[in-house]
Amino acid sequence: MKLCKTILLVLALLLSGQIMAAQIQDSESASHDVYAAKYQVEAVYEGNGFKIVQYNLAVLSHFSYLLISDGKVLVIDPGRDIETYLEYARKENLEWVGTFLTHSHADFVAGHREMAHATGAPIYAGHKSGDLFPHIAVKENDSIAVGKATLKVLETPGHTPDGLCGLVAGEESGQKGQFLLSGDTLFVGSVGRPDLMGANYSAAQLAGMMFDSWNNKLSKLADSVVVLPAHGAGSLCGANLSDEPSSTIGQEKRNNPYVKFADNRSAFIANVLQGLKDAPAYFKENARINKEGPELVDWKNPLGNKVESLNGIMNRPDIYIVDVRNAAEYAKGHVWRAVNIALRGRIETWTGIIVPFNARLILHGSEEEVLEAAHRLKRVGYNADYLDFGKQFANTTAPMIEPSELRQRMKQGKAPVIVDVRLPDEWMGMRIGEVINIPLNKLEELAGKKLDQREEIVTVCNSAFRSSLAIGLLERNGFKNGRSMKGGAEAWVAAGYPVIKISTAEKQADEAVEYRNLGLPERISANELMSRLKDLPGSLEIVDIRPKNQVLGYNPLNAQHADIGELIESQRWLVGDVPLLIVDRDGTLAMMAAGILSRKTKREIKVLRGGIEAFWQQQEMGFIKDRMIPVGPAKVVPDAKTEPAAPKTAPESRPRKRKSAGC
Repeated sequence: MKLCKTILLVLALLLSGQIMAAQIQDSESASHDVYAAKYQVEAVYEGNGFKIVQYNLAVLSHFSYLLISDGKVLVIDPGRDIETYLEYARKENLEWVGTFLTHSHADFVAGHREMAHATGAPIYAGHKSGDLFPHIAVKENDSIAVGKATLKVLETPGHTPDGLCGLVAGEESGQKGQFLLSGDTLFVGSVGRPDLMGANYSAAQLAGMMFDSWNNKLSKLADSVVVLPAHGAGSLCGANLSDEPSSTIGQEKRNNPYVKFADNRSAFIANVLQGLKDAPAYFKENARINKEGPELVDWKNPLGNKVESLNGIMNRPDIYIVDVRNAAEYAKGHVWRAVNIALRGRIETWTGIIVPFNARLILHGSEEEVLEAAHRLKRVGYNADYLDFGKQFANTTAPMIEPSELRQRMKQGKAPVIVDVRLPDEWMGMRIGEVINIPLNKLEELAGKKLDQREEIVTVCNSAFRSSLAIGLLERNGFKNGRSMKGGAEAWVAAGYPVIKISTAEKQADEAVEYRNLGLPERISANELMSRLKDLPGSLEIVDIRPKNQVLGYNPLNAQHADIGELIESQRWLVGDVPLLIVDRDGTLAMMAAGILSRKTKREIKVLRGGIEAFWQQQEMGFIKDRMIPVGPAKVVPDAKTEPAAPKTAPESRPRKRKSAGC
């Protein structure tokens, strides 16, 4: 039996290692497969006399919904290409009630006008929206009947001033809400960002509205109400969204980091305004289009004009040629100054970030690829022309550099100029060496100011998606000697090459340390650890995976803190000059984490046997006993049998500082 358990544990760790290895990827990698660009049923939720079908469009991190009851159906926050919703209704023989919009979306063009044209059913939108298309204006406590179900309107400004939520109840539930279609007001683990309205409202003003919407309305709902948001992880409509498709009001009360400040208006506003990434310029254009009413699209022919010659257009700054092939094909040959925004990725968002909305957009790739790209770009309001499929336009190459070649040149002191095009927080967390950081969204603007066209440039990101895109932006600035590193930082780490990390320890927040791959994992005792720290200081990198407040309260090893999820998912821990020592409360979670990490890296992984509790018993209590002062006969110094044991919670709940022997 013991052997069977051991085998099962090993198999579990191996499987966990494979799963976590798959999660070491950049922000685009999660949406690279063909299914990510299609509406997929994420879940079906059953209520009293109704059901809600949740669709996920992964490339936009967009959730949309069908509320279905008694042969009737209402669509909530649909995407612009609506065939998936129509096909479901046809198969189920459902009658359309209409379209409900929670607010004027900014990150995609909604399908409300497409739905109205296809079904003849009305559009329901907030009375404060200012929408210019025909619609039924709804306000607080209005309701929309869908068979035996009712959607009750709640006005919840914060993300936008016209924000709505829909509280869904069934006929048998006594009109008590069971589900909250929360739009961009409340996400799983986050709230809608308040800084997208421009000059009409300040971000702080809208954050204050969000504070009121939570405290005065959403927090009053039953804890059991299921929260169904319009976006998940990866969306730029909020910060730090969870990848879970749903939650409950009770879970958000317990876990949402913004809701934790619900009793402090100032702190709530301050936290909502922190950590927001720059919103793409196309957001304001999509919001405008949605308010005015998007023009209808001929989805059978989404392409614009065919371009048969590049004469007179290649060097124009107002024209962007977007190559939608993969990075390897682009490297072998592409049109000079074309930017590589690969189809198997977030082409919608990256086109919106890189290509000015009013620029002329020309697509290059195979006919199948270009047709899909043109269709998908309609989702964010872009109309695309295309290069003639029957002609050869590739006139330059940019061979990718292998990590091994770049590593060798770095060791020889002959490395090219390396430009890391990730966001500053990614670059600060881990980088492959002494590199320049110019985020991709700033590269076209800053390349000519910061880089030398005469130098060889190598661009780097996590997976080579962004670094390949960067080559075209460099070419648009006149750079002719740019290359992307093949496989990105993922390939670099997988090869065991060194990286530089910024320590998360508060005392060393600004110190950069280089780490590289070494040996095998093992467990060490508290005594062994103390000996090593005394004799070989700096020979271990120590990470403590206990909750942060416990680490701050008692941290005798001056360890860095990391959440266990971050430890086993982030590539920054996989490489280092010295072994990585994982500590926790009692060694249990540390052993599990070490088992996973050891199957993902060649780096030496160690675990503190018995965790901080063992360290407390062997080191701290020993220190106290050695320094007890007798006040009577020698017997007053208790022996090991009578010495009261320190409580197990002592290291975590009783923070204390040990004085030196001279005090």
